[in-house]
Amino acid sequence: MTDTFSYDYKTVQNQPQFNYEFGSTYAPRVSYHFNPKVSSYHFGVRHPMKPFRLMLTDHLVSGYGLHKIMDLYETRKASDDELLEFHTDDYINFLKKVNPDNVNKMPRGTLDKFNIGDDCPIFHNLYEYSSLYTGASLDASRKLLNGQSDIAINWSGGLHHAKKTSPSGFCYINDIVLSILNLLRFHPRVLYIDIDLHHGDGVQEAFYTTDRVYTVSFHKYNGEFFPGTGNYDETGCSNGKHFALNVPLKDGIDDDSYINLFKSIIDPLITSYNPTVIIQQCGADSLGHDRLGCFNLNIKAHGECVKFVKSFGIPMLVVGGGGYTPKNVSRLWTYETGILNNVLLSPELPSDIPFLNYFDDEYSLYPVLDDLYENKNSKQFLEDLRIRCLEQIRYLKGAPSVRMDADVIPTQDLTKLTQDEEDALKELNEEQDEEADQMRLAQIEKDNARICELVE
Repeated sequence: MTDTFSYDYKTVQNQPQFNYEFGSTYAPRVSYHFNPKVSSYHFGVRHPMKPFRLMLTDHLVSGYGLHKIMDLYETRKASDDELLEFHTDDYINFLKKVNPDNVNKMPRGTLDKFNIGDDCPIFHNLYEYSSLYTGASLDASRKLLNGQSDIAINWSGGLHHAKKTSPSGFCYINDIVLSILNLLRFHPRVLYIDIDLHHGDGVQEAFYTTDRVYTVSFHKYNGEFFPGTGNYDETGCSNGKHFALNVPLKDGIDDDSYINLFKSIIDPLITSYNPTVIIQQCGADSLGHDRLGCFNLNIKAHGECVKFVKSFGIPMLVVGGGGYTPKNVSRLWTYETGILNNVLLSPELPSDIPFLNYFDDEYSLYPVLDDLYENKNSKQFLEDLRIRCLEQIRYLKGAPSVRMDADVIPTQDLTKLTQDEEDALKELNEEQDEEADQMRLAQIEKDNARICELVE
């Protein structure tokens, strides 16, 4: 845990930036997991994925003073062994070896095999980037397992498209799947909720045959929109039959329609499935005015879904995901960090944060983001969709029983490292990172002038 911040809780509580309006009898212990290096990686000037959105989020979170009421953990990279819990050895070896200097020398068949192209390009220190955001999600899952946190946040995670053998949709390592695998060692039932614009196909696929993970995804679907999956008839198979739920939506859904549909499905689902831990993926591309988006959701509507899930008092791992208008991504995730801490943030952005000029469209945490697209989700369509989802939930007939024998499930967290091991890993990582940092900084300096032109 970092020792950078040491503040008095009462001082924070009386700050004018926020009020404790989300408060209830449930006062969770919240941890914030981050590594500042993640925001410095660069997919390419024209690529919509901008990791510096994480830097903007961290600045807003600290600008509002939220860092003073959470446990802060600067996380380490995930190890090869941890990544191999889900991904294949040849894929991980490929990610470790490939770089912009040698990618054009590789056989076309190799690049096709690993789905390398415009969506999933090769950039400097790709493997380190993937290891860092995955390490943060794994660290967050450990804090839940060890009882150190009730809610653990990693906004750099949530890369839900990555497959076992290849990247997909800007996602190289599936930190969500790896975190769920870790949580399953102690939790009999895990509920995964995805409110990204895009279908959470990588997570659904990984757990399609088991009843120990229930996946539910709210997303745009028309058969062609990426990734092309996520229709209502994808419900799982084998032991996982009826344990995957998809809520396919059309363009332009508004705040009230989305919130009402979400609550009407999630409430009976949690009651019936009775999960012992929840992972919520909070992709920000479902906001209105997103660069790749087509919904009309405002920040408070998106956050209402997080607030509702939190109200059940079940341990939560909260991760990021999509989101391609960086200023709105950072607004949303800051707002939801406040929700998870039971506080309502002031509309006025902190005036002393770096990069305040990025928000010059409207110096508010709550810009108007609706009415850009026609709402093609009729009341009848949404009602039919709700009924279809409720019918599927009724198939559960209560929570499935899970064998958790002592000889099958370990009784202690074997992934928790000693302080000596942590120190040794940190020293090793620093040595390995020195050369990588020099290459990354050189690339960032080269592209910096062009990045500013494409922030919007």
